[in-house]
Amino acid sequence: MYLPPHDPHVDDPMRFKPLFRIHLMERKCATVECMYGHKGPHNGHIQIVKKDEFSTKCNQTDHHRMSGGRQEEFRTWLREEWGRTLEDIFHEHMQELILMKFIYTSQYDNCLTYRRIYLPPSSPDDLIKPGLFKGTYGSHGLEIVMLSFHGKKAKGTKITGDPNIPAGQQTVEIDLAHPLQLPDIETLRDFSELSRIVLEVQEQVRREEQEEEQRQEEEDHSQQAASQPAAKPLGGEGAEGEETAAGAEGTTQNKAPASQPFVLPMGVISRNEDYPRTCRICFYGTGLIAGHGFTSPERTPGVFVLFDDDRFGFIWLELKSFSLYSRIKVSFQNAEAPSREAFDEMLKNIQSLAT
Repeated sequence: MYLPPHDPHVDDPMRFKPLFRIHLMERKCATVECMYGHKGPHNGHIQIVKKDEFSTKCNQTDHHRMSGGRQEEFRTWLREEWGRTLEDIFHEHMQELILMKFIYTSQYDNCLTYRRIYLPPSSPDDLIKPGLFKGTYGSHGLEIVMLSFHGKKAKGTKITGDPNIPAGQQTVEIDLAHPLQLPDIETLRDFSELSRIVLEVQEQVRREEQEEEQRQEEEDHSQQAASQPAAKPLGGEGAEGEETAAGAEGTTQNKAPASQPFVLPMGVISRNEDYPRTCRICFYGTGLIAGHGFTSPERTPGVFVLFDDDRFGFIWLELKSFSLYSRIKVSFQNAEAPSREAFDEMLKNIQSLAT
């Protein structure tokens, strides 16, 4: 298992933790050992479920228990997972979230189902190379997000989740057709000024979507009235090629080397104060927020900040919070990159991933 570094150090390398191992014997026999817990390897089981999927089961879960009971197990897990003790965490809400995560993850006792992750396809016109990123999520700690590009949109899909937003959900969506012009550094410190800029773009996006819907309805009515074979809709082959080209051209222009000073507005909370003080470009985007158990989910406005080829950030306007993301540079040799069409289809199915 690859664990993210301890919060909030997103630039640190991933941590490696063995979960099981297989001994290949003579006569095509094999033994499986569970590596979970602190009492050494013990008897386990692996089953191939279907293509790109297998499951593991521990046959001796008593090896996962500690003499000090659940309290000792929790404190040990906290040191390994968070790199700190419970006494170090003064925020009551954060203690509650951490305890929820421990209860949720420990109940499986290494009886898990694994599914292959297909990395997103890459195009020369992408803003940066797509892939996996570590990101700060406030009291939830560090989580893994997959960044992918889809024409004039970019999406950040959660690979690991939390009690609010589970894995498989689009945590952020970036509108590459609407770059943001940030004010000078002193004005940027004023949160109300940044909020004004973002909300103006949000209103512009809303108007454009309404106009597009109205235009599409008018086209549909005119086609029906003419009683002729339907013309290709906007998403047809010809139009799609033009739209993709236009989107690619705009993205390529935005990739022109440039930088501008950047600072978080006053009042915006950041787990990592060591964020870059210059950025290349910013875009309007939306971030997904919800209550515990993924209740009342809604997309809220925010700012996508591209720092460099390996780091980006997102300012959650409603939460007054900032997430910093850093690329995972571990080489996954067996990960395959499918076509964009196949990847989009798999992205729809990724919500079946376990949190």
